[in-house]
Amino acid sequence: MRFLPAVLWFCALLAGAPAYAEAPLDPLSWLGRVATAGQRLNYVGTFVYQSGAQVETSRIAHRVDADGEHERLEVLDGSPREIIRRGNEVRCVLPDERTVIIDGAAGGRRAFPARLPLSPMGLAENYRIRKGELGRIAGYEAQALVLEPRDDLRYGHILWAEVKSGLLLKARMVDERGELIEQFAFSDVRIGGEVDSDLLKSQFAPGDGWRVVDARASGMPRNDSGWGLVETLPGYSLSSVMQRPLGRDRGQAVHMVFSDGLAAISVFIEPAGEGSAAAGLGPVSTGAINIYKRTLGGHMITALGEAPERAVRRIGDSIQPVGQ
Repeated sequence: MRFLPAVLWFCALLAGAPAYAEAPLDPLSWLGRVATAGQRLNYVGTFVYQSGAQVETSRIAHRVDADGEHERLEVLDGSPREIIRRGNEVRCVLPDERTVIIDGAAGGRRAFPARLPLSPMGLAENYRIRKGELGRIAGYEAQALVLEPRDDLRYGHILWAEVKSGLLLKARMVDERGELIEQFAFSDVRIGGEVDSDLLKSQFAPGDGWRVVDARASGMPRNDSGWGLVETLPGYSLSSVMQRPLGRDRGQAVHMVFSDGLAAISVFIEPAGEGSAAAGLGPVSTGAINIYKRTLGGHMITALGEAPERAVRRIGDSIQPVGQ
């Protein structure tokens, strides 16, 4: 996974909630509101990410104007990191490494709270969707939405959306036992109003001695990659095919994304380097992401995503050159 741009990976219901008046929308309409709000509203806030023993606090500022989306996400714990979004360009600033990584926004997993696709209507094919209770998150009334997977190839999700705007205030991913895999939650947030331009600017000034890595992918026709699945995975379909630079004159990697509309599994196919067959193969888990590697005909195949290990492995094992 050494060629992956860092920006790609940055980059239970409330118990005893007070009885607020029930919001009238059906679950799918609510999901549509949540998907739209995260990308089209102005907001500034602080949220906490939790996965296992990892707890990380970030600050986000998001503005939409005539020039499109503008966003700055700053990680407040550990080594300083920033993600700056300007329309379809994303810059990951790593000051300790004096490095800026440039990537495209299209097709990548977006930061909380813009976690849902703009067209979530197809999710009902793979998830049982229902409304939970009304509760209170970060000082706002919030409607809980529960997405229960219809099989063991995807995780469950519980979302809490602000009642008036639809903005996602809290998102929890759980396994088949209902145990927490990861969670995002605002501790404070201001929704709407003006967002000062200074909040959207990088706090660092890359200059001499900094390294700029252009990791932007180039799209390609789905049938031109030369690779495909021997066996499809129920509920997942090919959503995009790209080529990504490997850097250091190592050519290009094919990047395929298979999605059910919410969960996504990426497959990267690159020339296998020396020692690839001896180390680093098989499954591994890092936080909420499962990774599976294998070699095939001089290529290293890496499948990874926020999906159960069995799903990631099945996709990774099914990738074959077309016609073989």
